[in-house]
Order: sequence, then C-alpha cells, then structure tokens
Amino acid sequence: MANETNCMVGYSAVPVVADALLKGYKGFDANLAYEAMKTTAMKDDRGIKFVKRLGYIPADSTAESVSMGLEYAIDDWCIAQVAKKMGKADDYAYFSKRGQYYKNYYDPKAGFMRGRLSENQWRTPYSPFISIHEHGDFTEGNGWEYTFLVPQDVEGLIALLGGPDKFNTKLDSLFIAEGDMGKFKSPDVSGLIGQYAHGNEPGHPMTYLYDYSGKPWKTAEKVRFILDNFYTDKTDGIIGNEDVGQMSAWYVLSVLGFYPANPANGLYVFGSPVINEATLKLKDNKTFHVIVKNNGPNNKYINAMKLNGVNYTKTYFKHTDVMKGGVLEITMGSKPGTVWGVGDANKAVSVLK
Repeated sequence: MANETNCMVGYSAVPVVADALLKGYKGFDANLAYEAMKTTAMKDDRGIKFVKRLGYIPADSTAESVSMGLEYAIDDWCIAQVAKKMGKADDYAYFSKRGQYYKNYYDPKAGFMRGRLSENQWRTPYSPFISIHEHGDFTEGNGWEYTFLVPQDVEGLIALLGGPDKFNTKLDSLFIAEGDMGKFKSPDVSGLIGQYAHGNEPGHPMTYLYDYSGKPWKTAEKVRFILDNFYTDKTDGIIGNEDVGQMSAWYVLSVLGFYPANPANGLYVFGSPVINEATLKLKDNKTFHVIVKNNGPNNKYINAMKLNGVNYTKTYFKHTDVMKGGVLEITMGSKPGTVWGVGDANKAVSVLK
C-alpha cells in the first residue's frame, strides 16, 4: 500500500484518477492530476517505449508483455476520455489510438491474444491454456482469459472476434474450456469456471460482457453462480486473493445487481441481484433505493425494471442516475424476460453517446 512494488503490470492508478476527474470530484488540482497521468503514460520504462514506437511490446523484450500491453490500452483509453473532457483534442486522438492497441496482441489464426515478437512473427510454441508465473507472456493467467480483457472497448473486441455470434460462442467457451495450465501457473489463478478465474481480478469484468453482446441472461447466470458459490462465511470464504479489497468490491456491487465493467465510463451494467432491498446513502442527504421483487434461488433473471417509476429496459445505467437519488425497482423471474434487455437498443455500451 502506497508503494510501487513493480509486481503488477499497467499503470492502474490512472483509471482511478480518471474516474474521479470524469465524475467531477473536487478537492484536488485537475490539471496536475492530468499531467501526472500523461507523464506516467509517456515514460520509456516498463515496456512503454515499445508501445510508443511499435504499438505493442515484443514478447522477447519484457516478461508478461501481453498482459502489460492490454492493461496499458485500458489505462490509455481512460486518459483519452479525460483529455476529451478537458478539451485536449490532440491528446484525445493520441491516447484513443493507444487504447486500440489491444488489437495488436490478437492472432486471428490462433483466435487468442498471444505474445508478439515482430510485425509478422508470434511467440512459439503457444497454447492458450498455459500460464507461466512471472516469466511468461501473461500475468497470473493465460491466453483464454486475457483475450477478453478489453473492458474499454467491448464493441471493438466483439468485432475483432468475428461479430456477436462468434463472440458469444467464444465467451461461452471461456467458462467451459478445460485444459492443463502447466506446472508454472500462479497460485493466484483460482476460483475457476472453465478458464475464467474469479479468484484473480483481471477476470472480474468478464461475466458482465454478455450485456454488450445481446445475451444479458447469460451474465445473470454466471454472476448468480459466483455470488452463490464463491463467497461464503467460512474461513476460506473468498475464493482468491483479496488484493486491496477488489474481491469484496465485486461482491458488494454485484449483490446490488450492477457492476462497473468499464473502469471509467460512468456506467454500470446489470447482472443478478441477490438482495431484496438496499439503500445507498448519498451526499446532501439523498438516497438511492434498490428494491428487488420476486427474488429467490431460482429467480436469477431480470424480467422487468423501473427507474424512478418509469419502465427501464437497458442493460446499463448511469452513475449520475445513482447520485441524483431515487428508486430502482427490479422484478426477477425464473426465465429470461422477453422485453427487458432484449434488442440492440438495450445493449450495454462502452461510451455513452
């Protein structure tokens, strides 16, 4: 805490600072905060010089290059959103481009993110199942899981994987694929559902990605399974490494029924609430009241929803909706609803236009 140990990849303080700036939090120098983010992203160490020059980090130059590059793309996207808000057009264009560099780690022939050696050469041999702790191309994970670490541009990832149908098939496969991760895998790769590892934080947005691809009921199924089975009141009740509270943060938000899959776009996507009622206390004595009707072990699907008394069918809503105060009423059922969340107009989005 409060010290850089250089054991993880990315510059992941950036989304936290960016999120605060984008949500309009005060009490600190916004220009200085932006300068700190940009300065960090423009250094030459930790593989960033390759990002600036090549658009990817060569796998033979830096350990965990794929995970590092994917994390940088997330962080750079966040910087771009702040640049846009602050009227820095050139920075917005530059960091938006870097936010797309996740595509440079995708090998269409293999169908996975993969260590890249050069413009036309990939690391061999390669298996999307293999995880090599600290010395491989992925940080505490493998090609299966990291192929989906693009929370900043899920629509772009869907297109990269061949469109919604192929994306959904691939995402289904993440949760059922079985294979040996090898003798060098990290113990942090825990809480496995197929190749999805809930016990390690890079996977935490992935159960919610079905909201972007037109099948929110699949998000409900996965989220409810995890809430029911991976969090208990026993001494080993958290299925993985707590890592400064993220395992619990995922739980607290998910039991309410929604989660910020994107770290800094000001939106929450819906899953499967397990509480019947909750009140969030806000500033200025406002409250946001969540009421869940017809909930139960078998009623894991959202069938209908009202936001402040008005029917609401989208699979996402805004942080500003919460902060205004009000009432979110969710009705659950044992089968997916025929109206809520259905159709392109209700899909979650990476950027609200």
